[in-house]
Amino acid sequence: MENIINFDNTNNESEYKLCSLLFDTVTPDYNTNLQTLLSLVNQASDKSLIVAPEVCLTGYDYDNFEAVLDFASVANEAIKKASRNKIIILTIIERRDGEIFNFAKIFHNGGVVYERAKARLFRFGDEHKYMSEGADEPIEIVEVDGIKIGVLICFELRFKELWQKLEGADVIAVPSWWGVLRTEHFEVLTQTLAILNQCFVVASDSLNAECTKMSGIITPHGKVQRNGNKPCLEVEYSKKEIDVMRKYMNVGITWTE
Repeated sequence: MENIINFDNTNNESEYKLCSLLFDTVTPDYNTNLQTLLSLVNQASDKSLIVAPEVCLTGYDYDNFEAVLDFASVANEAIKKASRNKIIILTIIERRDGEIFNFAKIFHNGGVVYERAKARLFRFGDEHKYMSEGADEPIEIVEVDGIKIGVLICFELRFKELWQKLEGADVIAVPSWWGVLRTEHFEVLTQTLAILNQCFVVASDSLNAECTKMSGIITPHGKVQRNGNKPCLEVEYSKKEIDVMRKYMNVGITWTE
C-alpha cells in the first residue's frame, strides 16, 4: 500500500516538463554553484520538475565542512524563491540537533514541501565519518501539484527494498554523485528502475571528473535520453504514458481509469 502525502494538488500534471541537470560543482566556491543552479532553474519552463545532482552546491567538501553547513541556510532561501511554479529536487548537507545529514529536499512554490535524510551512506567515500544516516521510514511518495514523486539519493539506488517503497510513483528523482568507475551501473540501474516501477526516472549526476556525467530521463517504457552536452535536458511529462504502460504490462501497479 503506497503512502502518499499531498501538497498543492491542482491536477496540472499534463503541463509539466521534466528536467535533468548536469553541471560542474566548483569547490569551495559555493555561491558560484548556487548561481549556476539558479540560472538553469530560471531558464527552465514554468511547470518544470527539475532534478539537480547530489550536493551540487558544495560537493563533499570535507576540508571546509563548517562552511558547507553555514551555506545551507543561504541555499535554502534562494531555492525557495526560485521554486515559484516549479518543482526543484536536490540534496543539501545540514546540521540538525547536533547531527549532520545529507537531506533530499523538494522545493515548490516558495517552500520545502518534503525532506528526508539520506538513508544509505556510501562508506567507500567516507560519508559515514562525517554524517549520520537517516531512516527508511520517511522514504515515501509525495504528491506535488498532481505528480506522485519519489526520491532515491545516489547510493540508495542499489537497494531493492527502497525501490518497492516507491511503487506507484509517477516520477522517481535520483540526485547523485556517482563514481565514474561504475558508470555502467548507474545507466543500467536508472533504466531498470523506470522499467520495473513503470514510471519516469529523472536522474541527475555531476559533471565533475570523478562522476559519471550520465544525467538523463527514462520513460515508463524504458526509453533513455541522456543529457550529453546539455546542462538541462527537458522531456514532456505524460501521466497517460504511465497509465498506458501499467495497463498494457500489468504487474500489479495501479493506473488511472
